[in-house]
Amino acid sequence: MTAAPTAPAVPTSPVDDDGLRRFATIWSRAVYPATQTSMTRVELEEYLHPLARTLGEALHAHPFSPAPGWQVGEALVAAHCTSPDALPHILGVVESYLVLYGSTPGALPVDDARSRCARLQHAIAAGFSRALRERTLAEQEALSRAALAAQSAVEEALHASETRFRAVFREATIGIGIADMSGRLRDANGALARMFGRSEEEMRRRNINDWVHPDDAPGVWRLHRELARGERDHFRVEKPYQRPDGTVLWTNLTVSLLRDAEGEPRYQLALMEDITERRLLHLRLRYEATHDELTGLPNRTLFAERLDRILTPGSGVKRFGLCYLDIDGFKAVNDSLGHAVGDQLLISVAERLQSCSPAPSHLVARIGGDEFVVLISDPEGREEVTSLARAALAALATPISVDGRELSVRASIGIVEGPGGELGPAEVMRSADITMYRAKDAGGNRYELADPDSDARAIDRHSLTNHLPAALERDEFFLEYQPLIRMSDGRVDGAEALVRWEHPVHGRLGPDRFIPLAEHTGLIVPLGRWVLEQAVRQACDWAAGQPMRVNVNLSPRQLHHPDLVPDTIAVLEAAGVAPSSLCLEVTESALIGADEDELKPLWQLAEMGVDIALDDFGTGYSNLANLRRLPATTLKLDRSFTQGLQRHPADPVDVTFVEGIVSLAHALGLAVTVEGVETEHQAAQLRDLGCDTAQGWYYARPSSPAEFAQDWVTG
Repeated sequence: MTAAPTAPAVPTSPVDDDGLRRFATIWSRAVYPATQTSMTRVELEEYLHPLARTLGEALHAHPFSPAPGWQVGEALVAAHCTSPDALPHILGVVESYLVLYGSTPGALPVDDARSRCARLQHAIAAGFSRALRERTLAEQEALSRAALAAQSAVEEALHASETRFRAVFREATIGIGIADMSGRLRDANGALARMFGRSEEEMRRRNINDWVHPDDAPGVWRLHRELARGERDHFRVEKPYQRPDGTVLWTNLTVSLLRDAEGEPRYQLALMEDITERRLLHLRLRYEATHDELTGLPNRTLFAERLDRILTPGSGVKRFGLCYLDIDGFKAVNDSLGHAVGDQLLISVAERLQSCSPAPSHLVARIGGDEFVVLISDPEGREEVTSLARAALAALATPISVDGRELSVRASIGIVEGPGGELGPAEVMRSADITMYRAKDAGGNRYELADPDSDARAIDRHSLTNHLPAALERDEFFLEYQPLIRMSDGRVDGAEALVRWEHPVHGRLGPDRFIPLAEHTGLIVPLGRWVLEQAVRQACDWAAGQPMRVNVNLSPRQLHHPDLVPDTIAVLEAAGVAPSSLCLEVTESALIGADEDELKPLWQLAEMGVDIALDDFGTGYSNLANLRRLPATTLKLDRSFTQGLQRHPADPVDVTFVEGIVSLAHALGLAVTVEGVETEHQAAQLRDLGCDTAQGWYYARPSSPAEFAQDWVTG
C-alpha cells in the first residue's frame, strides 16, 4: 500500500480551527465512500483539514480570489478522490458547510459569503477537472505510444500490443485519432466519431488538414506545419471544429509526433477532449459578468474594457465619441412611485437608446443606477456625436407608459469627442461627468460639449470644496475691514467685515471663489458664525478707542438656519458688545418672496437693536412696497447703479434713479449706503443726492485689523 499523499502546508489563519476541523470531518465522511484512495477515513480527514483551512482563508481574503480553489481541486485528484461520484460529494459539502464552519461570524455579509463560496466551488471543480484531465491525457498518451511502438516489434509481441492498444483505443472517453504525415486520418475511436457526429468509417475518409475553422487562432496551423516537418514533437491548443449539423465543437487538442525506429516522422497522434459545455458555461459567466442584469446592456466592466482598448495608442481607432447620459429627477421616480416602476423606466430608456444607436461602432451601456453611455469608435466628426445626443433626447421626449402611468423623461448629456490615444479612460470619464453636470446645472434636458477650461474650473471648484472643512479647522480664513464713511462730515461710521481665504496652494482667495461653495455644501453656517465671532470681537477691541459698528454679511442659508438668533445673541454676550454695534447685511434677493415666518428671525434681531442692512439693493427686482414689511434700517445701493456717476457730467438716468431711491428710503426712515465709490466726483454727487454713508476704494481698500485701527480708529 502506498503512503498517503501529504497535503500542502498552509500558513496559520485567523479562521476558527475548531470549525474547520468539524468541516473536514463532515467532508471526509461524505467523500470517503466515493473515492479510490488507499487512505483510511481518518487519514483522509487529516489530509482534508489543511485543504479546509485553505478554503476558509480564501473565503475571508481581501481582495478575494477563487484561485486557492484550483489548488484544492488538484490536491483532491492527487489523493485519488476520483470516482465518478466523488466531485458532486466534494462540492455538495463545500456548498452546505463551508460558510457555516469556515466563516467567522459577522466577518462577511451572508450574500457576499455565499457568492464567494460559489466561486470557490467553480474553482475547485475547474482545478479537479484540469488535474484529472492532465492525468488522463498523460495515461492515454502513454498507452497510445506504447501500443503504436509495439506495432514495429516482433510478430509475437505485435499481437499482444495490438490487443492492448485496441482495448485502450476503443474504451477511452477521450477522442483519439491517428493520421499519416499527409494528414489522412488512418484510424479514429468511437469517442472521436461521436464528438463529430459521424461514424468511425466516415472519420477514416477525412483529412485533418481540411478541419479549418474561422475561429482558429493564427498560430494553430503554424504549429501543425512545424510538427509535420518534424521540427517539434507535440503541441497543445484550444481549437473549434464545425460539426455536420452546423454546431461548433470546442476541444482541448493535443497532437504528438510518432517516429519510426530510424527517428523519421511516421504518424500524428491526436487526443481531443470535448470542452464545449465548459466553454459555453464560461461564455455565459462572462456575459453575466459584463452585462447589466436589468436592461441586458453592457455594464461598466465591459464599457471600461472597450474604452480602454479604444484609447490605447496603436489601437487603430483614430477618434472616439462619448455621450454620458443621466436621467433628470430619477430619484423622485423611485421615491414616489417605487423601485419597480423605476426599473421599468430604466428598461424602456435602454431600449430607446439602443434604437438610436444601431451601428456596430456604437456601444450602449448602463454604468450606474440611472447613468448610461454611448461609446462611438471612429465617428465621422463631432456632428455625428451631437446628432446622436439630439436623437437620444428626442427618443426620450415621448412619455413612457409604466403600469398605466405616462412618465415624462428628461436627461442631461455630457459629450466628449476627440482623437484616440491622447486622454486616458479616467480623464475621459471625468470630463464627461463634469460636462454632464454642466448640462444638468443649465436646466437639464440638453447636452453640452466638453470644454477644457470648464473642466479645469470644475476640478478647481471640487478641490476647493474638499479643502473647505479642513481650511476652517486650520485657521486659513482671515478678515479684512473696509470703512463706512459718513458723507456729511467724512468721518468713519463703521466697518464691513470681509472674509478671505489664504489657500496653501492657490494663495489668497476672495469670497467670490469660495462663498458659493460654502453655501452649497452647508459649511457657510460654521464659517458665518466664525466671521461673526471674529468681527464682533474686533468691534469690542476697537471700542476702547472709539465705539464703532461692524457690518457682517449674512448668507441665505444662514438666514434660514434655526440657530441664527440664539447664535447671534451668544456671540454678542460673549464679547460684551451692545446689539447696536452689529449690523447684519442680507441681500435683497434672499428676501424676495419671504413670508412672515421666514422674516421672523430678522425681526427678533432688529427688536434687540441689531441693525439690518438690505444689501445689493436694486438687483433683486423686488416690489418697493415690500420695504415696509422688512426689518431693515439701511439700504445698501448696488454699485451698478452708481457707476454712471463717475463720469463728468454724470449719467442723468443714474442720477434720477439714485435720487428716487434716496428719497423713498428716507421717507420710510431708512438710511442709504452706497457701495463702489471710486472717484471724488462720484462721492460729491452722492453726497449732494443725500446718501448717508459710502464705501469704496476712493476712501480705502479693505485692510487688516491693525492697519484699519491705525488709519481709522482714534482714541
